[in-house]
Amino acid sequence: MRPEGRGPLDSLYFTYPHFAAGPVPESAGDRPVHPVVIVGAGPIGMTAALTLARYGVHSLVLDAKPTFNDGSRATCIARQSFHIFERVGAVDAFLAKALGWTTGRSSYRGREIYRLSMPDSDDEKFRPMYNLQQQYTEQFLYDACIASGCVAFRWQSEVTATDNRADGVTLTVTSPHGSYPLAATWVLAADGARSAMRGQLGLRLKGDNYEGRYVIADVKMAFDHPTERRAFFDPASNPGGTVLMHRQPDEIWRIDYQLRDGESPDEAVREATIRARVGAIIADIGHDGPWELEWWSIYTANTLALDDYRHGRVVFIGDSAHIVPIFGVRGLNNGLADAHNIGWKLAYVLSGHADVRLLDSYSPERRGATLDVFANATKSTRFMTPPTSGHRLVREAVLSLALSEDFAKAFANPRQMQPYTYGESPLTPFAGRDADFACGPVSGAALSNIRLGDRFLSDLVGAGFTALIFADGAVPPETAALVAAMASREPRFRTLIVGGTLDHASARSLADPGGRLTSAYDALPGTLYLIRPDLHVAGRWRRAVPAEILATLDAGQGRSS
Repeated sequence: MRPEGRGPLDSLYFTYPHFAAGPVPESAGDRPVHPVVIVGAGPIGMTAALTLARYGVHSLVLDAKPTFNDGSRATCIARQSFHIFERVGAVDAFLAKALGWTTGRSSYRGREIYRLSMPDSDDEKFRPMYNLQQQYTEQFLYDACIASGCVAFRWQSEVTATDNRADGVTLTVTSPHGSYPLAATWVLAADGARSAMRGQLGLRLKGDNYEGRYVIADVKMAFDHPTERRAFFDPASNPGGTVLMHRQPDEIWRIDYQLRDGESPDEAVREATIRARVGAIIADIGHDGPWELEWWSIYTANTLALDDYRHGRVVFIGDSAHIVPIFGVRGLNNGLADAHNIGWKLAYVLSGHADVRLLDSYSPERRGATLDVFANATKSTRFMTPPTSGHRLVREAVLSLALSEDFAKAFANPRQMQPYTYGESPLTPFAGRDADFACGPVSGAALSNIRLGDRFLSDLVGAGFTALIFADGAVPPETAALVAAMASREPRFRTLIVGGTLDHASARSLADPGGRLTSAYDALPGTLYLIRPDLHVAGRWRRAVPAEILATLDAGQGRSS
């Protein structure tokens, strides 16, 4: 919603493009079969398209709207998501615009009770978190899609029916030029929380709804305050409730505040009400200068998911597959991981480098990630929006104790988003080998980055599977034979030899000044880590076990050893 007198896309800081609906070959009777159709041109759909494009797979993206989503919406982007943006060739624009941050503060009745400090070091290429309005996210991803040459868009194109068959999918698409059938080998449903694709396939989300409601308000004001997460419990401007604040580019501040018990949602979103409530919050934080109201909306917290994210040739990603509470900034970041996960796997299948059975790992991995998000987000949600009077009493007691007792302060920890570990995935069949290590990234975990001179470990991992092998000089013949066997199975295979050499086309020697990488990965000469295309560890071996390593690589390609 926008203030009276301004149009629905009349923003104070962003110029929305208008995308026309052009003629399509299907309307003239042609019946091309598209390898991948993506329904939804939001951040999740476009990230999936860019992941496919990285492997040369063309996709067609449909969206019912004529432009990007309005309002700031999903504003907090985690470090791992920036790694995804880098992998798909879009990160530079994000780095130039987004505001990075590492800290947060929580206050109770005007007194600080908790200071959040997220892990950060010179070994990390990106900051733990960035703030950026969703319009920019969509603009930057769209620009990258166009630059890739592998992604086509059809705007003002609504999917009104889905025929999901064993050998492909036919969508009925309605546009200003009429309705037409659209054939696809695979369809990625990225059409959001109100997914029409779910309804057309007779699917429904299952889980819990929470009663607490929050208003989102975007405000433009010149306020000299650092970029950090701020949470206010029971502030004077919202007695008994919670207020969250985030700084964004272009002097935009995102304010989320909890509605009071019994407060009417209809009354809460009236412009006069918004201005009164936001004005009180702004005064409460000490800003006495001018401010302008940009946009507002209202939401409730939910933990909902499909039982299975893949249904035949239709795969659900992002909010179409699951809805999570915003607390801990998990919604967008969880969806981006969905898109990247299915993107590389589907690209492998379509290029003939993996069996279709590889796609069977998508739902267990990403639904497992969603359930992990639910477990953490539920704790945050119950603390941020207590569902019962009993929960409210407990929260007030904890917050009161936090004023003076250190042990109680951690309860105000927002539990920020962390990348999920695929430890129980079918793609990590030898996770038991983790017991041989004292430290380092476990099987299924995201890669631990290390700065190596002017580059980072993540810069050196290839688009396919990568073997990180630790050596002391020339690798032994059995290791050379293993590398040759892996390279014969995986055309994109890359080998990084730490502290040694190997005469093979896939191999690159990697210096380790001071042994920092060796130490961080608890490695000995002969230690091997197998890294997936999405920067997760497929497995690790203190000393290489060729049969297990080859079996893990085969699993990562949907094949049996």
